[in-house]
Amino acid sequence: MHQLLAVFMALPNACLLAWGWRRCGLALGAGGISSFALPPYGLWPLLAGTIPVLVWLLDGAVEHGSGRNKQRLLAGFSIGWWFGFGFFLAGFWWIGSAFLVDGDRFAWMMPFAVVAMPTGLALFPAIAMSVVARFWSEGSWRLLLLALALSTSDYIRGHILTGFPWNTFGYVFADTIVLAQTASLIGVYGLGLLALLVFSTPAVLADSIARGKKIVIMGAGALCLLGMGIFGAVRLFLVADPDVSAVDLRIVQPAVAQNEKWLPENRERIFQSYLDLSSQSWANNARSGVERLLIWPESAVPFLLTDSPDALVRIAGVLDGDMSFVTGAVRAEPSADGAVYFNSVYLFDPDGTVQDAYDKVHLVPFGEYLPLEDLLETLGLKALVNAPGTFQPGFRNRVLSLQSGTSFQPLICYEAIFPEIAGSTDTRADFLLNVTNDAWFGDSPGPYQHLAQAKMRSIEQGLPLVRAANTGVSAVFDAKGRKVAFLSIGERGALDVALPGKMLSTGFSKYGDFFFFAMTFLLLGLILAQRHNRHSRKN
Repeated sequence: MHQLLAVFMALPNACLLAWGWRRCGLALGAGGISSFALPPYGLWPLLAGTIPVLVWLLDGAVEHGSGRNKQRLLAGFSIGWWFGFGFFLAGFWWIGSAFLVDGDRFAWMMPFAVVAMPTGLALFPAIAMSVVARFWSEGSWRLLLLALALSTSDYIRGHILTGFPWNTFGYVFADTIVLAQTASLIGVYGLGLLALLVFSTPAVLADSIARGKKIVIMGAGALCLLGMGIFGAVRLFLVADPDVSAVDLRIVQPAVAQNEKWLPENRERIFQSYLDLSSQSWANNARSGVERLLIWPESAVPFLLTDSPDALVRIAGVLDGDMSFVTGAVRAEPSADGAVYFNSVYLFDPDGTVQDAYDKVHLVPFGEYLPLEDLLETLGLKALVNAPGTFQPGFRNRVLSLQSGTSFQPLICYEAIFPEIAGSTDTRADFLLNVTNDAWFGDSPGPYQHLAQAKMRSIEQGLPLVRAANTGVSAVFDAKGRKVAFLSIGERGALDVALPGKMLSTGFSKYGDFFFFAMTFLLLGLILAQRHNRHSRKN
């Protein structure tokens, strides 16, 4: 313990005196270590060491005095970019697995993708840190500025262009269920802002201020964590759990390897595997007299389901007039230029007829479609997903309803990482349904990160989340984000579980990111007031 404390106390001097490649290396290391604060590791106390490193690096890099704006901007950009590159490289290295599934065509792209993605995403913290450096000065208010800028960059990253809010800072609490409950009020972006505020406070240990002031600042961070813990405990243990709904679920996880799924010779074996798992005897916890719903994952079968009458007849036999059925599937529609394809969810009645369908709205760039398709295809690039053509997006997010009236909002794969998509429908669903295929990434951190982010949607919305994944993790979470049941990565089986009930609307489900914006403007006001007071004292 004493050795760990000694290392931590040596960090400020190392950061303050660093320059050139040493400064870049410290920022890179801080970013890489910070990624382990997120799922699947969940070592969030690490941020209490890495976020202060950013503060100390800026303290040592920023040159004070007039005419130094350019140097400040460049120094902040460099520190932010290297931090971001380390953070995203350590957090996203697993994306390379997708390029090995069809290695003959895509393996050559893997090293470029693994490096290019962190390179581009690092621009967000780089720009944020350059703004921070421009207005950097002595005083504890600079911690507010850093937290405000980085959380805002997370929000912008989640919305600009098509948006990519994967591994935002708010997910550091995703696996600490008590602290994660605060997301029901302020959402994941607000949670990220609180995390950055809390974990920046140890930076004052190196400040030349009174010991009492240091205690007050760090105590404020500790009180914030305590407040989050109290709020979470009240919501988890004192707010009554809703009654279990009158629906029993069967979630099928066939565990089909991605490189085997689309081989023609495997078509019948894969389809029969789904049927066998779907028709097996229900577990002992199954209830009589309740509605039953069978669920298959994203693009479950390797063919156009509605173009195969024989397959539909065999599915109807499994349903036996007793179960409704939901599956992910590729859907085709004729058009003047040939068929148009959608990544869809079908809802079948118990008699095996299609009742409704939802088409995925938010597609994965480079996976399900190519931006600037004509140009990139001339360079030899193609979308990764095996489909007859690139997918077209659906028109809107919507709720589907079973015959009994129980409703759900489909979130197809990638859509579950967007807080604004869940709950974006005109009517509030009874549960969220995330169908996905994470087989592209094997048993890497990727599927676990995806699971943690999907789970956060249940806390934000106060709705149970049901997840069907081809190779795992398939799971059910209640309306407070607690895991009710799951099937592990690579496990073949069927998960039988009662659908948890939904809670009353949460603050986030009613007001979205309002509280995050309110916190942001409050911090901005405090920062401006502090700067005004400081300039007034100088004059």
